[in-house]
Amino acid sequence: MIRPCALPAPSGTVYFSLLGPLTAVADGRPLPLGPRKQRLVLATLLSRPNTPVPVDVLTDVVWPDAPPRTARKNLQVYISAARTLFGSVGDGDRDRVVHGYGGYRLRIGEGELDTLRFGALARAGRAAGERGDLRTAARLLREALDLWGERQPLHDLRDSAGVAEEAGRLESRCLTVYEDWAEAEIETGRAAVAVDGLRDLVERHPLRERLRAAWMNSLHQSGRQAEALAVYDEYRQLLARELGLEPSPAMAALYADMLGRGRAARPAAARDTAVSLPAAARDFTGRHDELREVLDGAGRPEGGVLIVSGPAGAGKSALAVRAAHLLADGFPDGRVHVRVRREDGVARTRADVLGELGRLCGVRVRPDGAEAEAAWQDWLSRHRALVVLDDVPDEASVRGLLPRSGRCSVVLTARGQLAGLAPALRVALTALADGEALELLGRLTGAGRLRTDPASALRVVRACGALPLAVAVSGMRLAVLRHLPLAEYAARLDDPSAALDELVAGDVSVRSRIASGWQDLTEENRGALALLAGAAQDGGFTLDRAMDVLGCGERAAIRTVESLIGTGAVTSPAGEVTAHAALYEVPRLLCLYARERTGPDRGRERTGRDLPLVLG
Repeated sequence: MIRPCALPAPSGTVYFSLLGPLTAVADGRPLPLGPRKQRLVLATLLSRPNTPVPVDVLTDVVWPDAPPRTARKNLQVYISAARTLFGSVGDGDRDRVVHGYGGYRLRIGEGELDTLRFGALARAGRAAGERGDLRTAARLLREALDLWGERQPLHDLRDSAGVAEEAGRLESRCLTVYEDWAEAEIETGRAAVAVDGLRDLVERHPLRERLRAAWMNSLHQSGRQAEALAVYDEYRQLLARELGLEPSPAMAALYADMLGRGRAARPAAARDTAVSLPAAARDFTGRHDELREVLDGAGRPEGGVLIVSGPAGAGKSALAVRAAHLLADGFPDGRVHVRVRREDGVARTRADVLGELGRLCGVRVRPDGAEAEAAWQDWLSRHRALVVLDDVPDEASVRGLLPRSGRCSVVLTARGQLAGLAPALRVALTALADGEALELLGRLTGAGRLRTDPASALRVVRACGALPLAVAVSGMRLAVLRHLPLAEYAARLDDPSAALDELVAGDVSVRSRIASGWQDLTEENRGALALLAGAAQDGGFTLDRAMDVLGCGERAAIRTVESLIGTGAVTSPAGEVTAHAALYEVPRLLCLYARERTGPDRGRERTGRDLPLVLG
């Protein structure tokens, strides 16, 4: 015989809460709610207040697997305990828990249960909105949300599938109220108050379109046009990747409307400003966090310098150009893109770059370096423009070109870190995540082809080091070679002696891009990189391993490794870690190229036995 928990029969009002753990308070005193099964019954009745709850539903909640033969009798015991709990609370003349229609119904008032109060405020807020009283609507809906707070409903009983389902319904109602509130605030011109909360909710519910639309609108009305457009772009990619769908017509119309309003808002003078940007890459994939960092950094009202760094083929230029297009409305005086190298990879002179900038921006630049630089700085100080200096070989190439005052922003892309440029914000690109790399491959070959052999598709992107350029070249090759099985192409890329030969599509060659970065290295760094690449396992090595293969002491090895990190040839851990605990990495394709160029013997031959003296 199951005995219910002995419960008091309080004389005052009781208040139950489902928002958080299940609790009950009477006259300021917490009420003991009994053992777990008894609380499960009470939570289920409170989740459906004033509505009959079938006995079968209660049974499934309490005994989800195999109810005992005595289940119905045990339920009666728990119901009796609930009746005892209520006792004469609030209305002693009637039974609060009544039986009928095949179930039990808990009669409870709005002031006795937090979820009922939440629902009443939400209904009142929506009614005010329907009357056109949006300020009252926003206030009442906010009161409902404040009642909810940051709590997770019934979190102490969610190991029960039935209770978890009820809690999920409650959370869905809360999200709907949040959307109602945000839309009311946006309509009343107070969009900025909703931005941060919407961002957090979209991160937790990325596929909820109404939330995302409200976030887009709040950003747009807060003057953050580029971020609003980026939210749509991220959503479009997410839908394609996860569900193979496009945004709804309403969402697409909102995006188009924002584009139209943004263009219409720009002054006529701005439309006449020279804009020299390459087209944004149609197959741009992933990089959501990095894109947001660039948008936030380059789009700052005060301007400044932002450096996008990463190994050859990491997609630095594509990211910078995409951000420049999205930031259009924030830079009414121009957006220009200039390469700091020639097509053969040789660095252009600073005077040559400055001359092109002057022509694009309408600055009269004299041949004399000092005067030309002064004229350019004067123009930067008086305008609001975005300048992308692409593929910067070193600091000297761009000194004098960066703004010293004013509100212009300059985005630099470089394989190296350009550590000598300060102050500057920095965004470091590494390989894509597997999912992003597969999405990029699927865009070029067709997602259906990847689904025929997902394991081999994953081998392909991993053999490419998940670098966007190499994955894109693989996609271009596979799009042409429709007969080639993914497994066979993956095997070719897995072969170290053949991988770089396979990564060529027309006039696009991964080897030539890596070769350009190799030429930037000093002779000492090339020799050290060859030794490290030859000794690394899956591209990774520790400081102790570096000391061993370089044949030098700790300090010399640290300087060598950090010098290679500065060039972008070696990547370091993302977080803080001591040099001895760190695992450094040479990107796989650069490893293959270094071994191809030098071989293990030639690498040691070039650096020689005196390597520690040369580096130290």
